[in-house]
Amino acid sequence: MARVMWKGAISFGLLHAPVSLYPATQQDEIDFDWLRKDTLQAVGYKRVVKETGEEVDKDDIIKAVKYEGQYVVLSDEEIKAANVKSTHTIDIVGFTEAEDVNFLFFETPYYLAPTKGGEKVYALLREALLKKKKIGVALVVMHNKQHLAALIATPQAIVMNTLRWATEVRGVEQLDLPEEGLKGVDIKPKELTMATQLIDSMTEEWNPTQYRDTFRDDILAMVKKKFDEGLAEQVTEVKIDLPEATDQETDLTELLRQSLQGTAHRTRRTSAPGKVPLPAARKPAARARTSKQVH
Repeated sequence: MARVMWKGAISFGLLHAPVSLYPATQQDEIDFDWLRKDTLQAVGYKRVVKETGEEVDKDDIIKAVKYEGQYVVLSDEEIKAANVKSTHTIDIVGFTEAEDVNFLFFETPYYLAPTKGGEKVYALLREALLKKKKIGVALVVMHNKQHLAALIATPQAIVMNTLRWATEVRGVEQLDLPEEGLKGVDIKPKELTMATQLIDSMTEEWNPTQYRDTFRDDILAMVKKKFDEGLAEQVTEVKIDLPEATDQETDLTELLRQSLQGTAHRTRRTSAPGKVPLPAARKPAARARTSKQVH
């Protein structure tokens, strides 16, 4: 069982469902250690020798892989030489429907832009992906690690989104989840109907510029307040009142009715002034994160 990373609740109108947060992915890669070049002593990420605490200059650090209890030193050139093509190529190995790639596999997005001489092929691939509503599946090596990647076309650019390997996505078998459907949870048909109506009433066109990091704003406001009050070096005791979970015996129909009438408080994250909107994406990019069963 994976460890619990966070506990809280999902707020849905006036309903609150307590939940625990578990990691859905896991690392599955070669772990390069840092060593001091002259002594092969392990170096921490603060560039100090772990055994002695002595600081090490960046130029005196080399990479190594532990094998059979011994460090095997590898230079950047040796690592690239292991497969020259893979370290310099985004190799498209196939194409697939965007909606077939489970959103759990998506990791980090990057923009791809053509360099001199590559404009025509770049534009051809972009327009072909848009026309067929497909995404490219590719392999690429970055930072001494091979990635699976999705090439997703928008009207302006090709986006490369790194994907997790199948071995890095955890299953749900060990989690205590309600059965699929409504079995065992005593949900009334009317409650399901009203819940879907609440979703419809809160559905709007996706516009990422209307949201902002309000948590960051609140932290900065707290920092300023403590500084202005001369409490910068003091830890203040505070009481945190978490929302109570919706009781199992609660009449969900009444809470849903109140939510639909607008009695629930909704917080809109407004966009920061002058924020530049992201490029518009056609269906392949938008549908790529459609929830499906993990494959």
